[in-house]
Amino acid sequence: MTLQDLISAIPPLDEAAMAAARERQDQLTKPQGSLGRLEELSIRIAGITAQPRPALRHKVITVMAGDHGVVAEGVSAFPQEVTPQMVFNFLNGGAAINVLARHAGARVVVVDMGVAAELPPHPGLVDKKIALGTANMAQGPAMTREQAEQALLAGADVVRAELEKGLDILGTGDMGIGNTTPSAAIAAAITGRDPADIVGRGTGLDDAGVQHKIEVVRRALAVNQPNPEDALDVLGKVGGFEIAGLAGGILAAAANRVPVMVDGFISTAAAMIAVGLAPAARPYLFSAHHSQEQGHGIMLDWLGLDPLLDLNLRLGEGSGAALGISLAEAACKVLDEMATFAEAAVAGKK
Repeated sequence: MTLQDLISAIPPLDEAAMAAARERQDQLTKPQGSLGRLEELSIRIAGITAQPRPALRHKVITVMAGDHGVVAEGVSAFPQEVTPQMVFNFLNGGAAINVLARHAGARVVVVDMGVAAELPPHPGLVDKKIALGTANMAQGPAMTREQAEQALLAGADVVRAELEKGLDILGTGDMGIGNTTPSAAIAAAITGRDPADIVGRGTGLDDAGVQHKIEVVRRALAVNQPNPEDALDVLGKVGGFEIAGLAGGILAAAANRVPVMVDGFISTAAAMIAVGLAPAARPYLFSAHHSQEQGHGIMLDWLGLDPLLDLNLRLGEGSGAALGISLAEAACKVLDEMATFAEAAVAGKK
């Protein structure tokens, strides 16, 4: 399947399923609208899945890992070797995302999109490695246009493989030391905002570190001149392999009527690439939470997404997505399992 095939396969939401879900919500034993955004969540998921009473039984969080040449510029508080170390932590079930996914009843799929180390084979690791990390975007393109497309399609392949095992909602997760820098560059390129409005502390930079990071992002944008009207150009010039994989996974989910729970800053950059490539993917997206990273609100505004939670999270890994998936499942269960006024023999509104 080509990238264009993938983009063209994304259907509009099913209006009939949404109307049926809305009608049922209005008949449930509660004042109309009293469950607020939980009602909205279930109605949109009905439209996404084309099911008036959707069930989210099979929950998957893809944690895509990749490294970044721009770490050579000193933009991260952690060394690059943490990326493969954390991949092993995911595989061993010891990271925050493993705990929160278990809590949400979701399975974690760990993907090597471009870790800068040769990882030994592991039954839980999906190998989609494009290269040993991206090039330094402060000196030239992070990857070629061909690599960007290859990474998008690899991410889509991961999601298609999970569909065969059962996939009712997708959560996006990431791992890659330095990846808030390309994410900020993507956001600045697409929105046209100054990097100073978007660049944050990442893994814990001090004020001087943040200022340096802003200058690195400005340099990357000046050197590469990414075209904001061409999301593939932006991705190739200032993106990352794991960001590309997540964007491709989002497109594949949308093409198969699967809702997507977008995690934080890095996942939202991936969502911007996906929507830049395929505006039809936008209604399939839910924002799990408002990240503590400075520019996240600007990115969410561009996407038109209202985050479900605001917990000062800034971890990534899909940690917020796991919590968002729990809310989405709760919303669908309310729609499906609550009694209507007629079923419960409860008097309705006069």
